[in-house]
Amino acid sequence: MVQRESNTVRMTIDREAHAPPADQIASDPFDGRFDVPVSGGALNVAYAGPAPTDAEAVVLAVHGVTASHMTWRTVARQLAGRTGACLIAPDLRGRGRSATLPGPYGLATHVDDLTAVLDHVGAARAVMVGHSMGAHLVARLSAEHPERAAGLVLLDGGLPRRAPLHEPTGEPVDDDPASARMETPCASADEYLAGWRAHPAFEHAWDDDVDAYARYDMAHDGRAARCVVRDEAVIADGFDLLFDGVTSKAITRVRTAIRLLRAPRGLLDDNCPVIPQEYLDEFAAHHPHLDVEHVPDTNHYTIVLGNSPGPARVASAIETAIQAAERSHAD
Repeated sequence: MVQRESNTVRMTIDREAHAPPADQIASDPFDGRFDVPVSGGALNVAYAGPAPTDAEAVVLAVHGVTASHMTWRTVARQLAGRTGACLIAPDLRGRGRSATLPGPYGLATHVDDLTAVLDHVGAARAVMVGHSMGAHLVARLSAEHPERAAGLVLLDGGLPRRAPLHEPTGEPVDDDPASARMETPCASADEYLAGWRAHPAFEHAWDDDVDAYARYDMAHDGRAARCVVRDEAVIADGFDLLFDGVTSKAITRVRTAIRLLRAPRGLLDDNCPVIPQEYLDEFAAHHPHLDVEHVPDTNHYTIVLGNSPGPARVASAIETAIQAAERSHAD
């Protein structure tokens, strides 16, 4: 069972102010949204399942470097009704509805923001799930605050970086359309969405969840459509991940059980996986608390989002982690 703080937690969930666009409401798997006070303003957080103050357990889900909480749409739908847990998914600082939050950016700031989210909902412990850069973040949060981690699920990320620097890292690459969308405004919303539809990762996995994910980080002022993600936030996070010497190696300091799900295909649905098999085998051999699951027919994106076998496997891994946390607490 995930423990809660003894103090009474009061949450104001403004459903109207944070409601999704009307064309998304019918299929929206999130049950509400709320703001969490953080340095410089408020972090936007969505939740699925019971309200976090009423749930039997809390799952903290953290997205990747240029993404948003919408990464978790398909997983949230797969998880619905399977547990009494609440999945809480923030937009990280500089992304989504948290894009206007000021700096300083960087991974240490994200850890502070995520801790504030847990404090806000009164979760003394939570199962932590992260995708890509989010995997590194939840590993660092678990390493620095082990008392808050009821379990850890990493999705195609979280392993220490290997030299040389040009090797895959789980972060955007120059020819990834997901990164290119941040550089140049589009003439229309249709053009913006067409860029996402052309992404090879979603060629066989495009569905309403991917469409909603793409629309969410688009701003349209009547003249042009642009991505709301802050360049300076992405640059600061990428620099820290490469050079801070702390976050990329956080997994080596985690002492709780870790389940890592790996996609066999890369960011462009190619044969360059983010986590090379030989490197994973070498790392796992020296870290027996790491439980590895390979998810066939997925790439770096579809392991967590879209019409793919990935989200169901992720939901199962989360459910297993919740059950393990309950058994551990009972003991």
